[in-house]
Amino acid sequence: MRYHETLLTVRFNEVDAYQVAWHGHYVAWMEVGRNDLAGRFGLDAAQLSEAGYLGPVVGLEVKYHSPARFKDEIIVRTSLRPSDTATLIFVNEIVTGTGRRLASGVTTHVLTDLNGVLQFRMPPEVEERVRAMTDWLEAEVS
Repeated sequence: MRYHETLLTVRFNEVDAYQVAWHGHYVAWMEVGRNDLAGRFGLDAAQLSEAGYLGPVVGLEVKYHSPARFKDEIIVRTSLRPSDTATLIFVNEIVTGTGRRLASGVTTHVLTDLNGVLQFRMPPEVEERVRAMTDWLEAEVS
């Protein structure tokens, strides 16, 4: 399975007193990558809302492997893990341009309607978009 890449540069305001990126920014970078990939298929936060649904985070896992530093160019690799429920599970890896692994993580999102009512089945219009994303992620790179 391939992944979508989002390129970012660590900004000065993202490093702490130890001169490394503060741990909370990795979650924000994962969000940027997730919305970048999802937006290509009509599933970013705004597009999902326009379709009548929300995707609140119900699970977050992050593992830190190596620190990022000011001006590091980083790549957020984002993919989608298949699910049989009305759940979107995004998998991320954050690496440097040279491939050094900085962090890895997973966010789990349930689908609700705009009133917060949990959806037990993937709504057809969302399922179609998820299928397009999954097909793209599973396509062979030539």
